Amino acid sequence: MSSDAIEPIEEDPNTAEAVDDEAPVAALAPPGRGTPDSTTPVFREPGEEPVYRTGAEQQWDPEDYAVAKGWDPTPENVERARKELAEWGPAAIEKTVP
Repeated sequence: MSSDAIEPIEEDPNTAEAVDDEAPVAALAPPGRGTPDSTTPVFREPGEEPVYRTGAEQQWDPEDYAVAKGWDPTPENVERARKELAEWGPAAIEKTVP
């Protein structure tokens, strides 16, 4: 074996330094790191409650509710939607449009 043989990567000082380094590699970090998105959790202070807004906070027409349920807005379906809204109130919207 010649003296010009390539040293195994495990023995390279740069490899050991990279393994010991816990900082993220910029090229591998997700874009906008620190900005909440669908994969980045939002951390809150203890006791800080999140504010949720739901579709049930607004008034729904029976026609819109029927369409949201996937029904054609026929007079029969609109009447059925009106009855569900009257019976269930905001819970009807919550079950259909979370």
